[in-house]
Amino acid sequence: MIQNEKVGAQIAALRKAKGLTQNELGERVGVSFQAVSKWERGETLPDTAILPDLANVLECSVDLILLGGEKQVEYKGKVAVADLRKGLLCLKNMGECLGNNIIYRAAVEGINTKMNTDIEEAFADDYVFEAFLAEAVIQSLMAGMYADITDIRNNFRHEHFKDIVLGYCRRYGIK
Repeated sequence: MIQNEKVGAQIAALRKAKGLTQNELGERVGVSFQAVSKWERGETLPDTAILPDLANVLECSVDLILLGGEKQVEYKGKVAVADLRKGLLCLKNMGECLGNNIIYRAAVEGINTKMNTDIEEAFADDYVFEAFLAEAVIQSLMAGMYADITDIRNNFRHEHFKDIVLGYCRRYGIK
């Protein structure tokens, strides 16, 4: 949501960083210094026709101006805790079905080597399994995925891992 005060503060900060007065900025975009002053005080917003020129003069994007300097996060998709849990359990089921088959062993060894751990230990211990599940969610967040906070709260059994994952959500702007 566009907030006039944040937009105004952003315009003022960008203008000052460029070493421009309100009058100079107004001249460059074709408005009066009074109009610039009203923008910066949050009384009005720049006309949409002026925004591209304003962004050009301030050497930024229109989004940066309209979002008041806040970064807009674009997620690559959504991850569900239940789906990740199911995926990890599929690996466990693969071991049960294939036994010590080379395909299963290669998958396990790959995980163990990359993560410096023992995935098969997780299949036998719920707490360790949730550690892997938390890591799977965190890796998804780091890859640009979105996770629903309620989904996380409802699908972790251990508070410790729930808190860790929620901390990463906050870090990635998920509230």
